[in-house]
Amino acid sequence: MKGRFSLLMVVLALMLALTAVVPAFAQDPIEIPVWIAFTDDSRLGWAQDKAAEFNAAFPQYNVTITGYPNYEEIFTSTALAAEQGSLPAIVQWNEVSTQIARDSGYYKAIEEALGGRTEVNGVPFNLDDIVASVAAYYTLDGQFSSMPWNASSSIMFSNMTYLDAAGLDTPPATWADMDAACAAIMALDNAPQYCWTWPNHGWFFEQWLAQQDGLYANNGNGRDDRATEVEFGGDAGLAIFNFLEDQYNKGYLYYSGARDGDSWATVDQAFGAQEVAMAIYSSSDTTYYTNMGVDNGFEVVASFMPYNQEVGWTGNLIGGASLWLVNGLPVEEEDGALTFLAWFTNTENAADWHKRTGYIPLRNSSVELLTSEGWFEENPNQTVAFDQLNTSTVTPATAGALVGPINAIRGQITAAIDTLLLSDTASADVMAGLVAEANAQIEEYNLLNQ
Repeated sequence: MKGRFSLLMVVLALMLALTAVVPAFAQDPIEIPVWIAFTDDSRLGWAQDKAAEFNAAFPQYNVTITGYPNYEEIFTSTALAAEQGSLPAIVQWNEVSTQIARDSGYYKAIEEALGGRTEVNGVPFNLDDIVASVAAYYTLDGQFSSMPWNASSSIMFSNMTYLDAAGLDTPPATWADMDAACAAIMALDNAPQYCWTWPNHGWFFEQWLAQQDGLYANNGNGRDDRATEVEFGGDAGLAIFNFLEDQYNKGYLYYSGARDGDSWATVDQAFGAQEVAMAIYSSSDTTYYTNMGVDNGFEVVASFMPYNQEVGWTGNLIGGASLWLVNGLPVEEEDGALTFLAWFTNTENAADWHKRTGYIPLRNSSVELLTSEGWFEENPNQTVAFDQLNTSTVTPATAGALVGPINAIRGQITAAIDTLLLSDTASADVMAGLVAEANAQIEEYNLLNQ
């Protein structure tokens, strides 16, 4: 009996020892939900594949990525989730909604969460490696706010069949060059219907403004203090209006009448059908536009976005979006989210993301990697957006505006351009009305968010 009792005690001791060890291995992984504003395979599919790789490398976490069709739906879903206390760990917001993200209270600055650490779970978190213009945009109050991911710039794509026929070896660099190029192209026997086009989206107005070192809003573009009124109604903004009006009146500029999000597809159609020789567009579709030429039998060359030669070029803004870390996460989940952000945007993944989409490689080390692989030599169009941003001078103008209702103001800008091109209203009067509307938007927003 005594022997059996001793054996039983040994078995119980072994069982207790095992139960002390097993949970460390059998514990369910910590869930890290991520929401992004993509639903296509090139972007959502890539992100989900990367999440699966991360989960295999870090089995203590389970990252799940959910795609939404656009940023607006992400904003709506995020607000609802906040009300219900069910926010995910990471949310993607577009760059111009940065002030809204700050005011929402939903998020915690990346640098604050790191607390001086340079790695999490052995994964380096090197913020100094981020391209300067991108880092400048997302550095707020002296802290890195959110993790850049899909960064782009506005560049130009040219159909070299038309440019070569017009005796142009390279795409135009300035507005004056653009005008001269269009005169030559439209004089061809086989001239396209129009010389060039662009999406009537507020982002491009912002780009032309920054090129001239023109502020969008007061208080250092909303970076020194909360913006209270717009600054774009001066010479820089009027120069943009006058340039567009002149190009349209000469028959060089194709404007479909579509505005905001609806305008992008009209540019795709016109350029692909060779109805225009040049298109100003987002670098995020560099791969798509380059292949469009291959598929339709013409060479596409990417170049910097033409600028106002009367003022000179200071630099261009970034576009795209970043990944925000939700505030108030349990420590274990926050560390998991930080680990994923560091791994997801590391040198290799940033380079691969660029290859897959055309978004700029946001790390300097990624550019070095791609260069060493010969990627840029084989794909010269892919260097343009990075070179444009990397050679930009960082000023309050090129760092980008932080304005709460900027999405609404973008709509007002595109409506004003529509009026400018399709009516006889003088550009100064159109601008005066736009400034008044924009300032009213800012005043209303600030009253609700002070």
